[in-house]
Amino acid sequence: MSGGPEPISAEGLRAVREELAQLRTERGVVAATLRGEDPVGDRADAADELQRASEVTRLDRRIVELEGRLREAEVAGAPSTDVIGVGSTVKVRFGDGEEETVEISELAEERELTLVTYDSPLGKALLGRHAGERVTYETPGGAASAVVLAVGDAA
Repeated sequence: MSGGPEPISAEGLRAVREELAQLRTERGVVAATLRGEDPVGDRADAADELQRASEVTRLDRRIVELEGRLREAEVAGAPSTDVIGVGSTVKVRFGDGEEETVEISELAEERELTLVTYDSPLGKALLGRHAGERVTYETPGGAASAVVLAVGDAA
C-alpha cells in the first residue's frame, strides 16, 4: 500500500466492521473464562489459563489493528476516481479482449464484483495507474496484460 492513509471500499468497510464485532464478542467470551486472582489448580489448569490469556492477547492485537484501519479509512476518504488505489473500482480489458470491472481490495472474498487484492500480481500492476494505461503482470501461465479502460465512477 502507499504508506499513507488508504481508502476502503464500502464492502471492505462492512467486512472490517463485521470482523471487529465478532472479535469483540469472542474476546468477551474468552476473557470471562479467565480466573483473575484466584489460585490456579493443577498444571493442566494453569496451562489452560495461560492459553486463554494468550488468546485474549491475540484478539486484542487484531482488534487494535482493525480499529486503526477504520480510523485510517476515515481520514483517507473515498477512493480516487483518477488514479488506481486500494478501494478503486476499475474497468479493464484483458489481452484476450474480455472486459471486466474489478475492485482493488485488501480482502479476498466472494462478491458480484470481482475483487483483486492490492498485493496480487494484477493488483500490484494496477496501483498508481490511470485510465488508458496498459499494465503487464505475471500469472501462473506466464506474462499477461490489460488496459485500464476506466477508474472510479466511470468503471
